[in-house]
Amino acid sequence: MGYLEILGVLLSLVFVVLMMLQNIWCWLFGILGSLLSIVIFIEAKLYSESILYAFYVGVGIYGWVKWHTKDQKGIPIKKWTLINHVIAACTGALGAMGLGFFFSTQSDAESPFFDAFTTSFSFVASFLEAHKILSSWVYWIVLNLMTIYLYASKEIYIYAAYSGLLTILSVAGLIRWQRDYKKQMTNDVFFDELN
Repeated sequence: MGYLEILGVLLSLVFVVLMMLQNIWCWLFGILGSLLSIVIFIEAKLYSESILYAFYVGVGIYGWVKWHTKDQKGIPIKKWTLINHVIAACTGALGAMGLGFFFSTQSDAESPFFDAFTTSFSFVASFLEAHKILSSWVYWIVLNLMTIYLYASKEIYIYAAYSGLLTILSVAGLIRWQRDYKKQMTNDVFFDELN
């Protein structure tokens, strides 16, 4: 699995860097990296993670379509209200309980609830990311920190190190998107004043 892990990590790193830059090609690299990761996590018996990466393939296709606009300017970065985050947190928690219960009773999964938690909230974070919600990076910072432990406990050390690097990149992504959001808001105010 070593070579597959390295290739999956490299593809996924390109995805994150291009995501930070708001480049639509991020989605292609995300899809390819996710396909490789599915194989790795099935082998490691982290079934919720396998489902997550299958979901990432779908989100990659959705993100590509969502980000592709006629004027090629892309969709703007947005902020969510507190109520939206409460709904997202409840959705993530319910998903984690359901997945955790299923895999703890119906499979030989190891760490089923912890795995289910990171998986379910990654669904939420991916949705936010596809819609360019600024706080998606905050979700990823927390989730990446948690997956360092999960992967290391399964001796998937390349992915554990990758999660550490993703944590750093997520902080950088949050800073960059905050800057881009402020610039975008300044431009919107400027154009509103012209009209």
